[in-house]
Amino acid sequence: MDHFHFSNGELHVEDVPVSKIAAEVGTPVYIYSASTFRRHAQVFRDGLSALPRVHLAYAIKANPNIAVLRVLADEGYGADVVSVGEMRRALAAGMKAQDIVFSGVGKTKRELVAALEAGIGQFNLELEEEGAVLAELAHERGLVAPATLRVNPDVDAGTHAKISTGRKENKFGVPIDQALGMFDRLAGLPGIDLKGVACHIGSQLGDLAPLEAAYKRVGELVAELRGAGHRISRVDLGGGLGVPYKPGDVMPAPAAYGEMVARVTRDWDVELMFEPGRVIAGNAGVLATEVVWVKPGVANPYVIVDAAMNDLMRPALYDAHHDFVAVRPTGETMMANIAGPVCETGDTFAMNREIDVVKSGDLAVFRTAGAYGATMASTYNSRPLVPEVMVEGDRFAVVADRIAAETIIAAERVPEWLKK
Repeated sequence: MDHFHFSNGELHVEDVPVSKIAAEVGTPVYIYSASTFRRHAQVFRDGLSALPRVHLAYAIKANPNIAVLRVLADEGYGADVVSVGEMRRALAAGMKAQDIVFSGVGKTKRELVAALEAGIGQFNLELEEEGAVLAELAHERGLVAPATLRVNPDVDAGTHAKISTGRKENKFGVPIDQALGMFDRLAGLPGIDLKGVACHIGSQLGDLAPLEAAYKRVGELVAELRGAGHRISRVDLGGGLGVPYKPGDVMPAPAAYGEMVARVTRDWDVELMFEPGRVIAGNAGVLATEVVWVKPGVANPYVIVDAAMNDLMRPALYDAHHDFVAVRPTGETMMANIAGPVCETGDTFAMNREIDVVKSGDLAVFRTAGAYGATMASTYNSRPLVPEVMVEGDRFAVVADRIAAETIIAAERVPEWLKK
């Protein structure tokens, strides 16, 4: 359930017409529903209610807007970060340092030091050398770094190849059959408190079976580590639950996920860590756009909109589907291709799709754009960086400005030797 609905023939975000936001802010523009973020955060938490000890850390990469993070901080969520920039966003939004988990395969020494000095609650180690470096950096500063060792269980998540992270050929984690030896060596180092293991096999999962298979392998490793004398108090199970992008998509409910986790982990006696991202943010946002032209095509017309691949990368990057919905639909439909103005054939959102009839000047939205939308945007073709708006009830505010081409150009310099 989300808070995007039609009232008097027009699409609203909560109690605000999309047309009102477009008139005041312009298009393209991302629009978020605070109430939808809150509801999704609560539903995910409630789905895990049968588990005795749970830590929730929202995966900031899905949508890092500080206003979004503030909403989730109010819901009791910490943060899963993959850069110091994301860590600083989490802290700026009011999330506690001890509730921050630092993931990612390429943490630099500078980032490790910054996170140590901030006092974050957990480092997810991706390789043995990273653990040794972290231990040394912490010991030099009189600190002890809380950490887990991320393992790769070699389980195919059955999702898009570019968002799969749990197969042995992926770059993430250490091979699960090598984890015991690494754990032995790292656990004895001063400056590190190795609390357990972490696992994350991919994103947009529509089936719980791969997750269950991965978790069972993790459970076997936990037993093996304890048998070797290690104290295991945490297991990080990552995130990855999918969201419906088009009619007919059926995704696992958080309650079903929670039931599976409770069954698999009932004998683990650990604090379980979760890092939901897309499942919280995906359906909480839309990208509003204006139709520029309806251009005749060979088979179907091209609906050219003012949003482009630099504003919403997912279709170009993953061939992803986003429903295209007129803000004031007439009830009539047409077969069309939807494309943006960027000078790339890849700047195409849909081909041969049945959509609401639209004409030049009409407003429309791409649905389910709250995750991996604005955060992946760029200024390709020297286009402005897309703004973001948050709605709650009958109020809305710009929560990220449109950054104009002139502002970007002002940050660039011509070296003296090229000036004449």
